[in-house]
Amino acid sequence: MKGLKKRRRVQIILVAFVALAASTALIGYAMRDGINYFRAPTDVAAAPPEARETFRIGGLVEEGTLVRGEGETITFSVTDGGASVPVSFTGVLPDLFDEGQGMIGTGNLVEGVFVATEILARHDETYMPKEVVDALKEQGVYQHMEEDSGS
Repeated sequence: MKGLKKRRRVQIILVAFVALAASTALIGYAMRDGINYFRAPTDVAAAPPEARETFRIGGLVEEGTLVRGEGETITFSVTDGGASVPVSFTGVLPDLFDEGQGMIGTGNLVEGVFVATEILARHDETYMPKEVVDALKEQGVYQHMEEDSGS
């Protein structure tokens, strides 16, 4: 009787372990496409990622580089003050997207051009994504609005 209870306990523990391992593997498999690492333009210029790697890039839309092409294709450069990366995007840009403004794009680097599948822009005049602020501060380009006005 004691041996049967012990064997049943070991079986339950093994089944629980297998179920835990399977659920962890399924969660990891489901998240593989949902994790996109952020890279600043300086990081992309220094160590370009492979063309199949999807990542996010952020910075300021460089002045004088925004070109609206035929149809819905738009090209521009994103900079963090240290380097610029050309960007190509086909689609509708957010309303607040403009030169000199903060943005984050998701996509791949293809032959030196970041081909974006999604573009996000700031939502008001003071907001900028934390990753972009950190990258701009690292390059010595970012100044907070209150620092600009002298308050």
